[in-house]
Amino acid sequence: MNTNTGAAREAGVTAAAAATFVVFGINGLVFASWAARIPAVTEILQITSGQMGTLLLCTAVGSLLALPTAGLVVGRIGTANTVRFGGVLAAAAGVGIAVSLSAASIPGTAISLFFFGIAIGLWDVSQNIEGADVEHRLRRTIMPQFHAAFSGGAFVGALVGAGLSNLGVGLPLHLLVIAGVVLLATLVAPRYFLPHVAAVLPEGETKPAKGPSAWRDSRTLLIGVVVLGATLTEGAGNDWIAKASVDGLGTADSTGALMFALFVLAMTAMRFLGGRVIDAYGRVAVLRASMAAAAAGLGLFVLAGNVWIAAVGAALWGVGAALAFPMGMSAAADDPARAAARVSVVSTLGYISFLAGPPLLGYLGDVVGIHQALLAIMAPILLALLLAGAARPLKTD
Repeated sequence: MNTNTGAAREAGVTAAAAATFVVFGINGLVFASWAARIPAVTEILQITSGQMGTLLLCTAVGSLLALPTAGLVVGRIGTANTVRFGGVLAAAAGVGIAVSLSAASIPGTAISLFFFGIAIGLWDVSQNIEGADVEHRLRRTIMPQFHAAFSGGAFVGALVGAGLSNLGVGLPLHLLVIAGVVLLATLVAPRYFLPHVAAVLPEGETKPAKGPSAWRDSRTLLIGVVVLGATLTEGAGNDWIAKASVDGLGTADSTGALMFALFVLAMTAMRFLGGRVIDAYGRVAVLRASMAAAAAGLGLFVLAGNVWIAAVGAALWGVGAALAFPMGMSAAADDPARAAARVSVVSTLGYISFLAGPPLLGYLGDVVGIHQALLAIMAPILLALLLAGAARPLKTD
């Protein structure tokens, strides 16, 4: 009986891991399907980079409103139902964006993007909670691989976006198909999630530490600043690398989408290798190397003036952006008794940067051009490099 029970539990964890991979992957597919075709949005709506930044800000506002409530929602209905709700809302928002673009309606697109942001915020937090639960049950590091699934989905989405753009397939039709895929995946995959249970705490503790104190913990805040710089690096690449390629290097829209795909492919590959690299060299060393690679890649991409050299820069940029967020989550969760509160702080700071930073770059892009505006993120990258020591693992007895 015990053997059968143990085998059943192991099978359940394996199924949950597979389902979590699917959910992360579809989340990446959705994000890239939008990001890879941002140049087409500016053409359809006849708007500037700054106006496009305002539309992106609508998504950011929606997500930032959802993030503080996501934990409460998960606590009330569980991770599976939260992912389902987020997926259905994302699909509905995708239909709204498609209809609005068909009508060349800027207000309609803005409203749809706002609800898209809410959906992604709820979906993202709940899938990370599920991933952490699976990781705990497996007793090995797997979070970077879940994030690799996100990047893999984004790579597929970028390739599909590039291909459809090259074939002249309209963005509204593209988004409608993606909405159908999202609806199917997010309704089915969560059936295999683990039952939502409280985190296991150290022996002798029965309740997690209270959350508000995490905002006054210096190590947590420093990790948050590191993650803030790192997620801005990733977010800027996701939202603007295609547009910057078109505007700064004079490429076709399809080539810009391929440049984005290269960025995502490099990030995906590094995330698949991430667990081994971190175990071999340590969290702080890998974090510093990541930020150095991101700075070098960004510099090459912006300053090269040549498509091929810029492509090398985009790949190096993707490598540098790959591991910082998963490592930040791990660092915040070093103390299981305070993990929930500290992860909440770090993820909130990270998502603020990830979601709000790229729209602000769009406004700067109206002044200096989006290609040159990307250099502004060099400062937070270097700051993250300097503060990487804060992520050093806590010593426990």
